[in-house]
Amino acid sequence: MAWVLLILSGMLEAVWATALDASHGFKRLRPTLLFVITYIASMAGLAYGMSEIPVGTAYAVWVGIGAVLTAAWAMITRKDRATVLRVVLLLGLIACVVGLKAVS
Repeated sequence: MAWVLLILSGMLEAVWATALDASHGFKRLRPTLLFVITYIASMAGLAYGMSEIPVGTAYAVWVGIGAVLTAAWAMITRKDRATVLRVVLLLGLIACVVGLKAVS
């Protein structure tokens, strides 16, 4: 159960990071509210995951999932340029997250 919540909270990290950008410095209400709600939920999931998974592994998985999804979303929405090298590097991050799960 801890792994499932950790993965979901990593996904929420991508949501709050994107909402933070959309809030334009907390000047827009809806993205700001989405940021606050998903930030709290993401941290709660990370905290629960850390209760059963070693802190280094839990944090690396959480950050990895959030970073990959945030970067992928930015490329899909054309806020960042998609290049072959960026995609390869993101796939490398995914491989590292999977590897951490495999050895845990």
